Amino acid sequence: MINELLPLFNNTEGVNTFYDTEKGTAVLGDSFEVMSKMQDNSVNLILTSPPFALTRKKEYGNKSADEYVDWFMNFAREFYRILAPDGSLVIDLGGAYLPGYPTRSVYQFELLVRMVKELNFFLAQEFYHYNPSRLPAPAEWVTVRRIRVKDSVNVVWWLSKTEFPKASNRNVLKEYSDSMKSLLKNGYKAKLRPSGHDISDNFSKNNEGAIPANLLELANTESNSSYMQRCKAAGIKPHPARFPKGFSDFFIKFLTDENDIVFEPFGGSNTTGSSAEELNRHWLSVELNQDYLEGSIFRFPELIVDEAEPNNTQLDLNI
Repeated sequence: MINELLPLFNNTEGVNTFYDTEKGTAVLGDSFEVMSKMQDNSVNLILTSPPFALTRKKEYGNKSADEYVDWFMNFAREFYRILAPDGSLVIDLGGAYLPGYPTRSVYQFELLVRMVKELNFFLAQEFYHYNPSRLPAPAEWVTVRRIRVKDSVNVVWWLSKTEFPKASNRNVLKEYSDSMKSLLKNGYKAKLRPSGHDISDNFSKNNEGAIPANLLELANTESNSSYMQRCKAAGIKPHPARFPKGFSDFFIKFLTDENDIVFEPFGGSNTTGSSAEELNRHWLSVELNQDYLEGSIFRFPELIVDEAEPNNTQLDLNI
């Protein structure tokens, strides 16, 4: 494990480093057990897309909606403990239908309420992760009976221990639209809009970009990425439920500073660690499945010997 992450831990016995990079460490193990060894108030951002509560079991170990909230609350208590006072917890959660019926589970909302009421988290803001490339599902209700539309949005809870967590939307500004660029170039006459909003001269100030909305449109189309190609070449099955790198890039830039510590408790293909590495943040990622960790090495070019084989010199190291 890199020296910068060692102060995170009260003790490192049984914490098995799978590989190190310049800025972070991937650990093979149970994140609940790893967190139990970590210091209070030590992590600036916990960013994760945990296994969703789905009707059908998936290979990455999801729970049913009935048991999911209780299962996740055990992790949430540790999240609260290890999170820095001004830190943030971001959770990307997909929806689920009730078994056998075209009606929805409300497990994401039950989880949110319990985390706020029982653990004293604050809901800083809700986001919505829209994936326009998602396939229509469940087929029974969407493509066979045609009584529901395609489910393409995950809820994202941004939670914190204080009402004022570290954040700056200046770090995630979007390029201005053509109409806004024209307005900045040609000027704008302040006036009262039909809605009653008074638009002042400040509206024409160039702030180097537009403030993004809380709807994140991010297509998950990674089928031809270097990660996927290298996994295929090495005969390693990629993680089946990856979130797009734009997702982790956005929240890391929005909610942390350089050299802050980002923690991913359900590492998967380690998109979070890859984003943190590129954005000059320290990171710690924990994954229970060794196959997924072996594939995640391909996110880090410096660990790759050639196009087919990962650099195994970092594997099986103990702290």
